[in-house]
Amino acid sequence: MKLRILVILVCVLIAGLMMSCSRPSAKDVVIKKYSGDSLDGIIQLSGIEIDARVKSEGKGSLKISLTEPSVICLFETGDLDIEEATLVYQAKLRTEGIQGRVYLEMWCHFEGKGEFFSRGLDSALSGTNNWTSMEIPSFLKAGENPDNVKLNVVGEGTGTVWVDGIRLLKRPL
Repeated sequence: MKLRILVILVCVLIAGLMMSCSRPSAKDVVIKKYSGDSLDGIIQLSGIEIDARVKSEGKGSLKISLTEPSVICLFETGDLDIEEATLVYQAKLRTEGIQGRVYLEMWCHFEGKGEFFSRGLDSALSGTNNWTSMEIPSFLKAGENPDNVKLNVVGEGTGTVWVDGIRLLKRPL
């Protein structure tokens, strides 16, 4: 009898701990979505072209030919209404013959405070890779609301990189 009560109490305790520790699944909210189908809105056009044959979605992807180490400025968002959340820059990259590394970079500008960056150095690609989903976060506290966000691709060497499926997401902290 005492063993039975002890087992029931332990089960209730475990169930209570599991329920209190579990986080409800939160969905990402797409703030901006950029197509690889055209060069509309691209900040730096030099070295970028549309490739209708190589794509992960839509009608094409952005093909970037790297002849030297470069920061490729793709998009700027302007003012965003987001704070106390995780801002996520997400894109799909494909590489061919990359000498060096290629990764995502995001710069958040805050009025009166300056610019702060996030870089995907821990998920950088080199060599030849098929489509790879990549993302980098920027954790925004209460009162931190960027008035502009720059979405870049950094190439530390030479080769070809394709970019598609570019999204800016809002995720709970």
